[in-house]
Amino acid sequence: MSTQVPETQEADESEAETQSESVPVAQQRRQQRKAERREHVAERERERTEEEAASDESRYHLKVFRYDPEVEGKQEPRFDEFHVPYHKGMTVLDALIYARDHFDSSLTFRHSCRQAICGSDAMFVNGRQRLCCKTQLSDLEEPVRVEPLPHQEVVKDLVVDMEHFYDQMEAVEPFFQTNDLPDGELEEQRQTRENREKVKMSTRCIWCGACMSSCNIAAGDNQYLGPAAINKAYRFAMDEREGSDMKEHRMRILEQEHGVWRCQTQFSCTEVCPKDIPLTAHIQELKREAVKNNLKFW
Repeated sequence: MSTQVPETQEADESEAETQSESVPVAQQRRQQRKAERREHVAERERERTEEEAASDESRYHLKVFRYDPEVEGKQEPRFDEFHVPYHKGMTVLDALIYARDHFDSSLTFRHSCRQAICGSDAMFVNGRQRLCCKTQLSDLEEPVRVEPLPHQEVVKDLVVDMEHFYDQMEAVEPFFQTNDLPDGELEEQRQTRENREKVKMSTRCIWCGACMSSCNIAAGDNQYLGPAAINKAYRFAMDEREGSDMKEHRMRILEQEHGVWRCQTQFSCTEVCPKDIPLTAHIQELKREAVKNNLKFW
């Protein structure tokens, strides 16, 4: 048997070696990395396909609120049903994204960071205000009912108008203000550890609107500042760096008719807050501060 390599094969190998030698090393590495990335993406896609095939029998039943005022035939609110393949760790947001990408591209909802930081995907899930990116499907009973936040105008599907919520937040001047600046130009504005601990929880607010949506007082009183705005005011009113004059200014905003006194201590805002902020406790503390400020001994 002949072991001689065919001339054409030798020519091809020689040409390949010549081309390889002519390509710079850095470019070869880039091409290798690209090939590895393509292989990795293909492998992940194969795994996902196999996972979906294996989970055909493991699907979650979603009932999703639908409404589109601009499309004739969709102006009446309704619920659409989707059966989404489930995988371990799947959140409500994951399921909504799958339903939109695979079943109905017109399904509309807000989402961004998917890490419970942006606050954009707060919705009414199984009768409770929740962040969809933080809510595991495995913790919910089927069918999983997804609706827009109550007590707010629905723009389309699961998207609500947040303009009023933002107006209430802006009404409490949610930014640091002080007249007590350090003497040195480059000296920092110091805060004691104790004071930082006092306001720490209030700084966690992500403006998701879940607390405002759960509040019965806010639902009936459109001028009520609401728990989120009052909590934001608490964050600065209790900050020792702002000084007594600014605290008095903030308390005047909070003491108004539609401020802290409208809260009826129902704790609904505290129960639904995805950041576990003790909203009701903060409001009650501001009430006590308001009483102390108005006490006069003469």
